[in-house]
Amino acid sequence: MSDKNPTERLIDLLDVDGDPEERTDEDIFVGHSPKQPNRRVFGGQVLGQSVVAASRTVAEDRAIHSLHGYFLRPGDISKPITFGVQRLRDGRSFSARRVHAYQDGVPILSMIASFEVPAVGIEHQMEFPSNIPDPESLPTASKWLEGIDHPMAKDWRENRPFDFRYVDEPIFFKPAADPIAGTVVWIKTRDPLPAGTPQAVHRAALAYASDYTLLESVMRRHKLVWTTPGMSIASLDHAMWWHRPVAVDEWMLYVQESPSASEARGLGTGRIFSRNGELLATVAQEGMIRIPQLSDEQEQATGE
Repeated sequence: MSDKNPTERLIDLLDVDGDPEERTDEDIFVGHSPKQPNRRVFGGQVLGQSVVAASRTVAEDRAIHSLHGYFLRPGDISKPITFGVQRLRDGRSFSARRVHAYQDGVPILSMIASFEVPAVGIEHQMEFPSNIPDPESLPTASKWLEGIDHPMAKDWRENRPFDFRYVDEPIFFKPAADPIAGTVVWIKTRDPLPAGTPQAVHRAALAYASDYTLLESVMRRHKLVWTTPGMSIASLDHAMWWHRPVAVDEWMLYVQESPSASEARGLGTGRIFSRNGELLATVAQEGMIRIPQLSDEQEQATGE
């Protein structure tokens, strides 16, 4: 086990290796995955690493402002991930990049990202929600998992690089008391990032964290928990827009809701605010959520 803290390990994880000599029509980078009980690569990790890889192919004054990605295959933590970045366009104000994350020669993620030179223009934003308790008054997600003798619970307690503070109770093991299609969570890295950490890394880390809880708004509405027997859940796609500079080592409020669920898919949307009320980013993700009991009922109804 590394003697580095979870935040330092996150920075190392996002620091994908690149070689300017390894280039055809793509810039090539290589990333790795941490050991964990679940052998699948965490989707947020691939997003974050893809953001860093793409950011290293644009001028330093251009910050990522949006991404649109599809999770195509599950990743294997025992194998490296190769990131191929294609330079689609470099204009006066905007740059576009296509990133494919490969394992075994096939893509596990396909993403297009856009970067922009800072500009001055019109501004407005949605309001910060009212009556939100301070994060210091709420228990950590790790606290909710204390005493749970399970490899995943231990990994979440000790190795997750982000501190999560749920405004309502989490749904690790117990369904939500109020089955609304939404959830609110305070988040930040467990430890400060080093002074001078590039904005690209802060934004990549936020992409990483944005994938943790976004589908919980779907699950809460239907009284599902992460330990629902036989439930199969997977992220299908992910879109994200950064509106303002980000500091992931300061508290941010992640307000999430689900507009719809149908045909074994649920849509989650999220708004990420700074503690002083600035809207930093907006996120959307659709995920597959399959419940064995509902699948059996559908088969009986259709005669399949």
